[in-house]
This record gives sequence, structure tokens and C-alpha cells, in this order.
Amino acid sequence: MQTIQVRTTQNVFIHYPLASVGDRILAYLFDRVIVIAFMVAVGTLLYYSDVTSEWLWILILGFPYLFYSVIFEIFMNGQTLGKYALKIRVIRLNGTPASIGDYVLRWVFAIIDFGILGGAIALILVAVGGKGQRLGDLVAGTTVIKLIEQEEITAEQIFVTAETEYQPVFTQAIQLSERDIELIQRALEVNRDTGNGSPMLAVTEKLKTQLSIQTDLPPVKFLYTLIKDFNHLTSR
Repeated sequence: MQTIQVRTTQNVFIHYPLASVGDRILAYLFDRVIVIAFMVAVGTLLYYSDVTSEWLWILILGFPYLFYSVIFEIFMNGQTLGKYALKIRVIRLNGTPASIGDYVLRWVFAIIDFGILGGAIALILVAVGGKGQRLGDLVAGTTVIKLIEQEEITAEQIFVTAETEYQPVFTQAIQLSERDIELIQRALEVNRDTGNGSPMLAVTEKLKTQLSIQTDLPPVKFLYTLIKDFNHLTSR
């Protein structure tokens, strides 16, 4: 199962599975049923209210049809009613919440995704792209995850290095800042996700010089050790 890691406010990564094609289709159909039901109900009221203005009909019936998804995603943190029912959500690829601009881009490109060949393009891209992205997601840098129930996380689980028996390898890690740790994590992510080890090697050399550390540990193990030492030393 393909997953994406989401960074929490505690700087902890939680892996969520990408929403399946089936879940996204069902959520889309669920939303269409809601929109159509609303339009039928409102259309019936307008009909029996003797409303004759064509523009008023177009405005009242066309607005929910066109703007339903983007409005709900903006105000429901990446979910429409269909996505809420299927427990899926739109987020950015880096694991952070999508912005209003991201939701608008997805909505604009939905015209291509779902308007051409009956949504076949969107289905193909989501199924074969590897990151669960239709064209709108590719442009906005987003994807859709499956929300799963998370067990309550204790402080000991968050700060895995706060074990009483653990002895820091590099006590100089106390000199690092949260920004330094974030830089280390990003370099490790780039190495893991793309195979590009240049940022990781550059960060390694910089930190060895900055902290006056001499070690034969491989860069990956060295950086992970620094993170563990930092968490341990700052969690006391």
C-alpha cells in the first residue's frame, strides 16, 4: 500500500495510506448525488414559486454545481461531504495542509480531469502516477490520503529518544536548533525519496564542522543519531 508521511505539530512523522481509486470514485459519486439532489429540490421550489428569470435559475442552480467542491474543501480542511464519508482528505505532498490556492488550482483543472473522456484522464493519472495525483493535484502539489484511526501517542512515543537508559552519542547536538533539525530531516527525505544524496552530504559536512565532530559513521546514520541525541537532550 502506497503511503505518504505527514508532519505533525510535534515534528513527528505519521504515515497515511494514499486514498484508493475506488474511494475517490465513490466520494466523487457521493458528491454528485448531493449536488443533483440539491438542484432538484431547489429547482422544484423555484418552479412552484413562479420564478421566470433565467439568470436567477442559472445562478441558483449553477452555483452549487460549479463551486461545491472547492467551497467545501476550503471550509472543511480538504474534504467534501463525499470525502468526509469515505474518510479521505486533500493534503500537500510534503504532508502539510493544502492552502486555499491549492484547492482552487485543483478545482480549475477538474474541468480537464473530469470533463474530458468522462474522467478517464483523472483515473489513469491517479492509478499509474504513483502518488495518487490527478492533473489538478500535479499542478497544485497535492494528493489525497486515507484517514485512518491513530492510536493515542504518548510523550514517550513522540520523543523516542527520551529513554532513561539511552546515552547520547554526540552531546554537541544540544547546540542545534529546531531549524537545524528540520534541515537535517529534509536532506534525509530528499536522499530517501529521490536518491539524491548531495544535500545530505552537504549537511553532514557542515554539521561536523559546526559541532567539531569527528566520526566514521555513514552520513545517514550520523544524521539520524544527531536527531535522536537532540530529541533526548532537549526532552529532559
